[in-house]
Amino acid sequence: MDVGAADFARCLPSLRDRVRRAAFLGLDMEFTGLHSVFPQNNQPSLFDSPAERYQKVRQSVQRFTITQLGLAIFSEENSNKYVVHSYNFFLFPSTLGVMDAEFTLSASSIQFLSHYGFDYNKFLKDGIPYMNELQEKILSQRLLQGSWEVCSALNMNVVKKAIDEVTCWIAAAKEGDSMILQDLSGMKQDSQMLDVQLVLRQALPNVWTEPLGDNEVMVKKVSPQHRCLLESSSHDSCQKELILTSARGFTNLFQIIVKAKKPLVGHNMLMDLCHLHDKFYNPLPESYEEFKKNIHHLFPVLIDTKTVTKSIWKNYQFPRVSNLLEVYEVLCSDLNPMDPSCPVIALASDSVRYAEKAAPHEAAYDAFLCGSVLLKSAHLLLCSLTDDAAKANSSFSQYLTMLAEYLNKVNVIRGGVSSINFSGEDASCRYPPPLVVRVRGWPRLDERQIYQELQPLCRFDIRRLSENQFILLSNRFKHVIRVLRDYKNHPKLQISVYRHWRHSPHVNCLLKVSGIVALWSLLAFVLGGSPSRSP
Repeated sequence: MDVGAADFARCLPSLRDRVRRAAFLGLDMEFTGLHSVFPQNNQPSLFDSPAERYQKVRQSVQRFTITQLGLAIFSEENSNKYVVHSYNFFLFPSTLGVMDAEFTLSASSIQFLSHYGFDYNKFLKDGIPYMNELQEKILSQRLLQGSWEVCSALNMNVVKKAIDEVTCWIAAAKEGDSMILQDLSGMKQDSQMLDVQLVLRQALPNVWTEPLGDNEVMVKKVSPQHRCLLESSSHDSCQKELILTSARGFTNLFQIIVKAKKPLVGHNMLMDLCHLHDKFYNPLPESYEEFKKNIHHLFPVLIDTKTVTKSIWKNYQFPRVSNLLEVYEVLCSDLNPMDPSCPVIALASDSVRYAEKAAPHEAAYDAFLCGSVLLKSAHLLLCSLTDDAAKANSSFSQYLTMLAEYLNKVNVIRGGVSSINFSGEDASCRYPPPLVVRVRGWPRLDERQIYQELQPLCRFDIRRLSENQFILLSNRFKHVIRVLRDYKNHPKLQISVYRHWRHSPHVNCLLKVSGIVALWSLLAFVLGGSPSRSP
């Protein structure tokens, strides 16, 4: 089900009820870009520590924004059936008052989403506004000060037209007379209606405004005393709390999700979590440890289906897969025989189109896949460890018990660790030993050239060690074995296993300094001789 700004307020009460009753929530997002090209070394690398990877992701999240957020609400109807309501929320940063946001578009990401049918008109014209706590604080201060300004050029044109009409009318109007501002073009969001009312009230102390819907605003000429009474009325559409609620937009649902504390399920969800923090909670902190603490406070139970399936795939003769849809298809295929006790996953009437046709890279569909893969994976684990009676009466709490070792461990794509543990210390992973390349007779060779040289054989991440030495890292033992074998007698590239004591420039420098000090000490001893004895 698609939800934009026009429908969001109407849908929010039912969303609140469904989230509260949910067993867990599936999440997916689409963005205007993934990895920023500034700085140039921002791509994921096996050299990245968890803190270094966080800084790279943080830089990208600050440049890009969310175009679509998918939320799949899984409700446990009985011990063996789950009903799913899956929503596509189109999002667009709030432009209320002086609020404005800058974000970058990645050409490849836009092309990718367009290929899969993404509707950019819904993103741009009907995107639900949102703000984080810092932005809300700034807006609240503006409202208290009563100094309302308009930043959006579109809103500014609408406001100027409204002021011109009201100024011409009010000169001849009597107290109690009213007029209706009609055909206020471009007024697609509540924020634009609020801008018109707040600017008119600020500029003209003897008018009162009320929204009529359909992009119309009623303007009435009143006395200052009557206006004071109207401003204190609970029915005033421009009360501070009502304005903040409207400006929060999707953040209202985010706060409902946080308060509900339901397990949150995603696939390769590190980027998603960073955007959730940055766009709806607070700007991402500098500190990696603070980020981990904040996320764990917001979402105490995280499940990354990439972490789960990466482990499960080792224990079954399943074919190799490269994306979430392929994982789902394997788990639904004959390769995974349907157990009668396997949970039934039924799409609600507002989401039934996903049962009829796949919609990869549509956020609501991918959120549905995340939850479905989780249930099927958890049932596989349950089947391997329990008897038939336990399987027949399985509940989601039992599935969580089966998944205990994977909870709060979010997959890291091509990094120095396999996952980030949001509820504890990040565990190191077992990678093949690093290799060192010593270059002979190949001047001005750089990392890119070495990468291109090795690419036909395997993929390595490369970092310069010294003027003629480079370190190679791979996450596959067969790649290390292959390159050591094939480059054993290469005339220009001497490749061997990296030994810190032998190849590290720092260790070599220390050894050289120690050798010089030892040599001078020996010379001083030899040349100085031993002190002569008195006769």
